Amino acid sequence: MFTGIVTDIGEIVSLTAVAQGQLHRLRIACRYDRATIADGASIACNGVCLTVVASGVDGAKTWFDVDAAAETLALTTAKHWKVGSKLNLERALKIGDELGGHIVAGHADGIATIVSREDLPDMARFELSTTRELARFIATKGSITLDGVSLTVNTVKDVTFSVLIIPHTLTVTTIGGWKAGAEVNIEVDLMARYAARLTEMK
Repeated sequence: MFTGIVTDIGEIVSLTAVAQGQLHRLRIACRYDRATIADGASIACNGVCLTVVASGVDGAKTWFDVDAAAETLALTTAKHWKVGSKLNLERALKIGDELGGHIVAGHADGIATIVSREDLPDMARFELSTTRELARFIATKGSITLDGVSLTVNTVKDVTFSVLIIPHTLTVTTIGGWKAGAEVNIEVDLMARYAARLTEMK
């Protein structure tokens, strides 16, 4: 489990397609202490929970390897990742950690497309669109995870919604580089899913 609070920005330094392109082995450079990364550990990469299969140090940078499987490549923006891509990283929660964002599973539900970006004094407002299936779980003032970042929904209209990004978040995540037309991973709030399911069962 995660909270949507990004703790580092990683960079893909190598990508190898295997299993006839159905699996991508990624090597990601980061600033985490190598000693704290164990094989089998979970790290959210742009909101996608991936399992560490190897790690090491190259110069001043720590690196870790993960595999993005066919389903991940089909359902998330991982299909577009390449060498040089920057990724929001978050380590899995430990007992006693502060829950700074909201409960995030790291299981991206799909993709949202950035419709527009409005730069405001020290902030930015983004309008995004997603599928009708996912839009029904998005509510004004509710929580949403975009590329692994826990955010509060500002407005909602049909299948579009907006988020307002504060200066700190623009600085410590990849959101500062978002542009209209780009795709981002979306994970809807787990509580919204459960609420919708309970309503359906009545």
